[in-house]
Amino acid sequence: MPPLFKLHAWKLAGLFLAANFGLLAYLSVGSLVAVGEWNWSDIGGEGGSALLVLLWIGLLLKSRPAGQVTTLLFAGLACLFFSLWMDTLDEFVQLPETITWDKWLESGPMPVGFILMTLGIYHWHREQLAISAQMEKRERLFREHRLFDKVTPLGGAEYLRLQLQQALQQAHAEQQALSLVMIDLDNFSAVNRQYGHSEGDRVLQVLTQALLLNLRRQDLLCRLAGDRFVALLPNTGERQAQQLASELQNAVQHLAYKSSQQGERLHLQASVAVVMAMQDSPESLLQRLNHALARAKQPPQIKRA
Repeated sequence: MPPLFKLHAWKLAGLFLAANFGLLAYLSVGSLVAVGEWNWSDIGGEGGSALLVLLWIGLLLKSRPAGQVTTLLFAGLACLFFSLWMDTLDEFVQLPETITWDKWLESGPMPVGFILMTLGIYHWHREQLAISAQMEKRERLFREHRLFDKVTPLGGAEYLRLQLQQALQQAHAEQQALSLVMIDLDNFSAVNRQYGHSEGDRVLQVLTQALLLNLRRQDLLCRLAGDRFVALLPNTGERQAQQLASELQNAVQHLAYKSSQQGERLHLQASVAVVMAMQDSPESLLQRLNHALARAKQPPQIKRA
């Protein structure tokens, strides 16, 4: 017997005894119905429902440890199974008309089962809320780890390097293109000076969401440092990466962020740069990306006549 079923052995034994008690009670006072008189539609509907409830019981006991929630859910399902089981026996055993207790065995456990299942689901809901609260606490602790940024919900520079190392190996093994996009906010220090660092952090948080909405599911966005972000684009050539970079730049430019104090809109601009991985290490690839961004931020040269 699987370990989890051993925890619920007494429950299964009780259900088995109850089902056999009902069968023996019917056989002791009734007579078997001839095969030709069987109502197959009732047998399929009632018996099939009983088997399904029995399957639910098995899944419940296999997936949950012993406890109040499991006991309530099991008791409710057991009552439903017993009602359906007794209702199915009517198709095989004919009871005398003077017998009335069979109706109680068929109908009585059903509402009790629904009440017990409702209580079980209620406590299961509270249990899930408690688990979610614990997971949120663990997530907060996890985000405080050095690999994750403390302002935005993104990985930091070290996390980017680790993911980039794996992406480079995968791209080389599968002979797929890999590109990087760097997004750098122009003159973001002025926002911090004029509105304060708390407002600047909120800008970065809102900006992060805008950038994520303009990336694909397989892309990875990290905060490299300060107001500089890097998007890792697997299976993406340079031309497609340039298009994505332009979309990210436009997303920054059209971000309608209002300051929390005066409500005025902050007009943001960003410089972007794109490189495609070749025979690079993570550090050399990021170095090429920084050089590309430096070139992108240089003012255009004015040609003299």
